[in-house]
Amino acid sequence: MQSSNKAARVSRRQFIAVTAIGSAAAVLGCSPGKKTSWEFLSEVQAHALAVLCDQIIPADDFPSASQAGVLTYIDKQLVRHYRRHREAYRDGLARAGALSVARYGKPLAELQPGQQFEIAHVIEQQDHSFFELMRQHTLEGYYGTPRHGGNRDAVSWRMLGLPEPPPLGRAQYDLRKESAS
Repeated sequence: MQSSNKAARVSRRQFIAVTAIGSAAAVLGCSPGKKTSWEFLSEVQAHALAVLCDQIIPADDFPSASQAGVLTYIDKQLVRHYRRHREAYRDGLARAGALSVARYGKPLAELQPGQQFEIAHVIEQQDHSFFELMRQHTLEGYYGTPRHGGNRDAVSWRMLGLPEPPPLGRAQYDLRKESAS
C-alpha cells in the first residue's frame, strides 16, 4: 500500500512538472522546435515580407526596407502594439505565397525581381487592405526612430539630410549654448 502511494506521488510530481513547463512555454509564446530569429514571423513569412517591403522601398544609393531593419520593426510590433494585425499578416503573407506558387511554382523569395514586383502589384490590387497595412508599417519602420527596430543606423534620416535626434530623455537643444548668449 505504501508503494502505490509513492507511485502516486511520483506521477503527481511528473504531472506538475509537465504542466509547469507547458504553461511557461505557452506564456512565453514558445513552440517546440521553433528555430527562428523572429518573435512572431516564421522564416518563410519573413522572406515573403522582405520581398514585399523591398518592393515598397527598394535599394538604391541607400538600403532597401529589409536592409534597414523594417522586418525587425514589424516583427517586434506584431508581438507588442500591433497584435491586432497578426491575422492580417498571417493571411496576407499566406495569400502572397500561394499566388507566387500558383503563378510561378516557387516561393516569393525565390522569384526573379520582375516576378516579385508582379506579385506585389497583384496583392496591391486584390488584397488592398493588407497591402496598405503593410505599406504603412514599412514606412513607419523605415522612417521612424531606430529604437523600435527599424531605420537601422538612422539610414533614412541621413538620406533626408536630417540630424539624428538626441537619445530619449535628453534635451533637444544644447541649453548651455543658449544661456551663454
